[in-house]
Amino acid sequence: MLGPETDGRRPTQGERGPGYPGEPMDKYQVLYQLNPGALGVNLVVEEMETKVKRVIKQVECMDDHQASQALEELMPLLKLQHAHISVYRELFITWNGEISSLYLCLVMEFNKLSFQEVIEDKRKAKEIIDSKWMQNVLGQVLDALEYLHHLDIIHRNLKPSNIILVSSDHCKLQDLSSNVLMTNKAKWNIRAEEDPFHKSWMAPEALNFSFSQKSDIWSLGCIILDMTSCSFMASTEAMYLRKSLRQSSGSLETVLKTMEEKQIPDAETFGNLLPRMLQIDPSDRITIKDVVHITFVSGSFKSSCISLTLYRETVPASITDMLLEGNVASILEVMQNFSGWPEVQFRAMKRLLKMPADQLGLPWCPELVEVVVTTMQLHDRVLDIQLCACSLLLHLLGQAMVHHLEAKALCNQAITSAVLRALWSYPEEESLLVLVYSLLAITTTQESESESESVSEELQNAGLLEHILEHLNSSLESRDVCVSGLGLLWALLLDGIIVNKAPLEKVPDLISQVLATYPADGEMAEASCGVFWLLSLLGCIKEQQFEQVVALLLQSIRLCQNRVLLVNNAYRGLASLVEVSELAAFKVVVQEEGSSGLSLVKETYQLHKDDPEVVENVGMLLVHLASYEEILPELVSSSMKALVQEIKERFTSSLVSDSSAFSKPGLPPGGSPQLGCTASGAWNR
Repeated sequence: MLGPETDGRRPTQGERGPGYPGEPMDKYQVLYQLNPGALGVNLVVEEMETKVKRVIKQVECMDDHQASQALEELMPLLKLQHAHISVYRELFITWNGEISSLYLCLVMEFNKLSFQEVIEDKRKAKEIIDSKWMQNVLGQVLDALEYLHHLDIIHRNLKPSNIILVSSDHCKLQDLSSNVLMTNKAKWNIRAEEDPFHKSWMAPEALNFSFSQKSDIWSLGCIILDMTSCSFMASTEAMYLRKSLRQSSGSLETVLKTMEEKQIPDAETFGNLLPRMLQIDPSDRITIKDVVHITFVSGSFKSSCISLTLYRETVPASITDMLLEGNVASILEVMQNFSGWPEVQFRAMKRLLKMPADQLGLPWCPELVEVVVTTMQLHDRVLDIQLCACSLLLHLLGQAMVHHLEAKALCNQAITSAVLRALWSYPEEESLLVLVYSLLAITTTQESESESESVSEELQNAGLLEHILEHLNSSLESRDVCVSGLGLLWALLLDGIIVNKAPLEKVPDLISQVLATYPADGEMAEASCGVFWLLSLLGCIKEQQFEQVVALLLQSIRLCQNRVLLVNNAYRGLASLVEVSELAAFKVVVQEEGSSGLSLVKETYQLHKDDPEVVENVGMLLVHLASYEEILPELVSSSMKALVQEIKERFTSSLVSDSSAFSKPGLPPGGSPQLGCTASGAWNR
């Protein structure tokens, strides 16, 4: 769960979603209150630090459970990326002790104008809304709503006041609601009596608390009807019209006839569209794609919204293939000239994937990368393009890494943003998951140290950690998802900047399941050992998990002693755990299944005795084992003296080089060892 854990108590002021420490309302100054919304109070506030104005919707919740449920349902909306959707800036829960009320607070973008003000201004002046402007903004609304419906997200609260104008010709949908909040019958009944306008935009079935994508279609139909009739219909009359349409469509026919008589622009198109959107039975209503087709494909509507170019007629494959017969430069020119045709972009990238590296301009072609990223952004709802583009980017980045190009030349924010957006557009598409996880792992690790920390923090705030863990749990049968997911988890943990450690507590158990599913998979074990080591450094492995993790690290070493990276990370992880836990130390030395960790240490040393890094990590483990007096007999009986002596002689810079371990055949007298003692102190006892 992404919301705060309440455990049946009242949350203190300041509890919120991950990554937001402190008192949430303290950083805002309340300026004034807007008219109450359907769900709660809307406050215009100013951020103390930035002086930026925001709107905070305060929704009173019945109890902790409802507040946490709503928070969990709304959290994924923070990940939305669309030019015509205003995402929530912040979500948090507060407790108002003065009135003993629990509030869910939704922080939104502030704008003075919305469709509501446009409609009312034109209504007062009895003027028709400009046709070109309406076509343009309607295209933006349709594009945004189609994006939401593509992700199976329902707006639930679509009305003119929730379509804001950020500029004269740029609008955004805002105030997306949750099912938990919208099905609070008591609150809805109160709001309906206070201001009937709020419910007049809702579909008939929504009044009975049943919401679907078709409910949004009804609400959008009401908005279009209001915009087209505002020049000749008063506010109250329009409200009663919207309500009457829930029982009968007869009054709609009258209004549509009036629109023709008054020569409202595009009256014929709206006369064809609105009756299909405002069907009482939701199963009879058209979809958002049908709305787009009627207005922007069969009709003559035009919009600046780029994504609507997806509905153009396709370019024949024979012509596309002819255009793509040239070299990389000519293919890129075709892609730029036909940027709005997804079929051309797809065939072009397929052609590029088949070209030899020397023809592609590898190891690195910045112009090619730029065009591919732009294509992903323009066609974010075409899965084939996202898959092909990610495959091509992975190929390009892989070639660049082979040639050891500088990180700054390889990775930039545009790549990260594009692949992350692809992930949120298709969060359950396994083939895309593997590509995106692999790409993000590369871009995160190839950034400079400061940039890497920034990118890692951004990805974590976007919910990527939770996404990885969810799919490690749900996609155990997919080996590629598990390997790429663990690889990305390793990359995110490398910088040590963890926004929220709580989800990481699940990782040891998840990795245990993964390794049990793929017991002989060296690549899986290698990725797992890297994650275990970093988790141990971050203190994200609980004491009750120590024995389990030590056993898994030892098992991985036995499985793949020839994989140097696995061996190094496994011994680092073992040393880190042994340093803080005698229980972990005993798990290493105790005899199990015919051998102990100490015999494994000797095997590892013999296999990698000429690799200083492996020897250093083995030595680190031995130092920490020797810090426990009760472990020393096991070290002596396992004949570790000769191994330590050899390490000292061959590697003068080793951790054990300045020690005199096992200088006597018996155990040294003395008190109990101190945790984390130095190398020389440990071996001299």
